Amino acid sequence: MTARLDAGPTGRTAARGVLFVHSCPPALRPHVEWAVASVLGVPVQLDWQPQPVAPGCLRAQTGWRARPGTAGRLAGELRSFPLVRCEITEEPSDGGDGERYSMTPDLGVFRSAMSANGDVLVQEDRLRAALGSAGDLPSLRQAIDRLLGQPWDIELEPYRLAGDGTPVRWLCSAG
Repeated sequence: MTARLDAGPTGRTAARGVLFVHSCPPALRPHVEWAVASVLGVPVQLDWQPQPVAPGCLRAQTGWRARPGTAGRLAGELRSFPLVRCEITEEPSDGGDGERYSMTPDLGVFRSAMSANGDVLVQEDRLRAALGSAGDLPSLRQAIDRLLGQPWDIELEPYRLAGDGTPVRWLCSAG
């Protein structure tokens, strides 16, 4: 269900993004919808489909429009479901960076800043820490791969491909 967005006096949406629930046990489906609804402030009913990569699980995706920082609030709510694989993106708004969150049962939560074209942005101090702690080239590569979220990408890619071509429906915040 989509509600009217109260975008304030300018009539513009402050932020938007996409929620991809790559796999969810059917018993958690209503809890995931309630968690998303609690963040957006509107009733949410996602369009669930079978997830062929994880038989017995479901997948859903939706776009959202709400206040900046909504991706982080959604990630905070959804991380309480350790059996759910999901990704949440928030496009850059007001000249800032966007965000990307990836969650898997095995790896936990990955968060990165994201440029307008979708590139992962890594802060200089995090790169320096990786350089300082890496004893050899293979360990440096592994540290940089983690900074870029590669382990999450590797685990989630089959789930992403299973959803290719699925239309995105938009949810809007109540305020």
